[in-house]
Amino acid sequence: MVSSESLSESAAPPPKKYGVTKPLSLAGPTEADLQRNAELEKFLRESELYESEEETARREEVLQRLDEIVKQWVKQLTRQRSYTDQMVEDANAIIVTFGSYRLGVHGPGADVDTLCVGPSYVNREEDFFILLHDILAEMEEVRELQPVPDAHVPVMKFKFQGISIDLLYASITLLVIPEDLDISDQSILYNVDGPTVRSLNGCRVADQILKLVPNAKHFRTTLRCLKFWAKRRGVYSNVTGFLGGVNWALLVARICQFYPNAIPSMLVSRFFRVYTQWRWPNPVMLCPIEEDELGFLVWDPRKNPKDRTHHMPIITPAYPCMNSSYNVSPSTLRVMMDQFQIGNKICEDVELNKAQWPALFEHYFFFEAYKNYLQVEIVAADNGDLRAWKGWVESRLRQLTLKIERDTNGTLQCHPYPNEFVDMSKPCPHCTFFMGLQRQKGVKVQEGQQFDIRGTVDEFKQDVSMYSYWRPGMDIYVSHVPRREIPAYVFPDGYKRPRQSRNTIQHTPETDAKGCMSSEERRSKRKQETHTVDVQSDKLPKRASISPQDIGSVSPASVSSRSGGSSQIITPEESLQEVKTAGLQNQSSDDKSTEDTGEQKPCISE
Repeated sequence: MVSSESLSESAAPPPKKYGVTKPLSLAGPTEADLQRNAELEKFLRESELYESEEETARREEVLQRLDEIVKQWVKQLTRQRSYTDQMVEDANAIIVTFGSYRLGVHGPGADVDTLCVGPSYVNREEDFFILLHDILAEMEEVRELQPVPDAHVPVMKFKFQGISIDLLYASITLLVIPEDLDISDQSILYNVDGPTVRSLNGCRVADQILKLVPNAKHFRTTLRCLKFWAKRRGVYSNVTGFLGGVNWALLVARICQFYPNAIPSMLVSRFFRVYTQWRWPNPVMLCPIEEDELGFLVWDPRKNPKDRTHHMPIITPAYPCMNSSYNVSPSTLRVMMDQFQIGNKICEDVELNKAQWPALFEHYFFFEAYKNYLQVEIVAADNGDLRAWKGWVESRLRQLTLKIERDTNGTLQCHPYPNEFVDMSKPCPHCTFFMGLQRQKGVKVQEGQQFDIRGTVDEFKQDVSMYSYWRPGMDIYVSHVPRREIPAYVFPDGYKRPRQSRNTIQHTPETDAKGCMSSEERRSKRKQETHTVDVQSDKLPKRASISPQDIGSVSPASVSSRSGGSSQIITPEESLQEVKTAGLQNQSSDDKSTEDTGEQKPCISE
């Protein structure tokens, strides 16, 4: 006869499953882990990653004021369109947040991502981007108002009482918007267009992430830490082909699922341990991908050929599930994997008491890493035009990386640096971006061989020149700059750069302030421009600029199809994982995954 005690033991529920697989380890912290965690959290506080109570109160006041403005705007539109008095009284719009603010990991001075949800009769094209825009433009509290209606996710950017705001709009199929609207309810997506789905999904994804992690507090601390690390190491930027806030949040959340009882110091180490061994392009997912009768396209490389070209799929957990990291290219993936390896080595040293946490967050010296760089200088007639022009050019820089890799068959690799620089000695509104260039490792080239990328750069500039809102004064200059000729303004105060050679060009206001040249001077300069890159020898060519040519532009789709090295998705049957102390290893091909498009199935080694 079986005793009641043994029966209760056999009926004990299995450990809760987070994500698409079982946890990799249920181990909790040791005394050493707790000590390292205290040191990590102390470092984060000393690094001023948490905003003050005063700034928190200011953000809440701004959000409340913004909510009042959109409510008045919708009531005004309802009245102007001759709806009944009752409709005018009931007319409503609400402001909800998403991104780092909704996740609770925003820091001092960070943007607040906001979404205005309005009724079906208030549209985005005219009511939001024209009427609401004009209302905001007349307000003294609003500065630097910049509408971006043609973006993948249409947005209005501005500062409200000094707080940076990104405002999206979603018109849903309701005549009256309730104050307690449930954004996570799938019915909210009924009969809406693609931009509206993408606008709503920011909030829906953030809510799902917090539901799918075992411990929200540990998740927030770990994410705050990894975002800080990514910014210090120059790999935090979705627009230039690295990862943005939601991407880092999803990667961290998956590590929290793998190690549900771990504390932040452990999770940071496991983050690098896992992702240095991750077999991309296998996807990172927090939950299974769900189909729905609403019929929106979801990420599925079996059905969608375009999904098979993604290099680092990180899938959003809210329907419709999408790849949040489609901007990642082979070059930016290589850069991130290199940084993961460096981070993993430092974390191993921290666990062995050979290093301290500050070593993990040292700045990446981008201008010492390469012998050759591309300098992309953006100029405009005034600061307002520069904001709009810079946003457009920056969104296209990823295409320059892809075009260079395509036209050199991947032998010339690009490392776009996400930070922008400003030369304070120049009188004209401008900013500059840089890309590091290097020959692909292991590829043999002849002595003195050069890469001629003039046609590639001209094609990129022609593509950029198609900007719909171009205004006189908007221009772009792309130059090859050897390391010894990197301009001094990119280096921080007090930094001692390597000694320059005698042949270094002496930059003067006349030669550097290209944005202030007359049209005659520009034409004269462009006639003399050449553009080749020698990455074989230490003898670097002199700096040269590139002029625009009337060469046909290439769409992002065609660039993707023409770029070499497109990766195919590795199915779980072809490549499965086993976690050991050194990372993820191959396991028996007999194991099967539960999802055809799912993550590789991990297990814990004994």
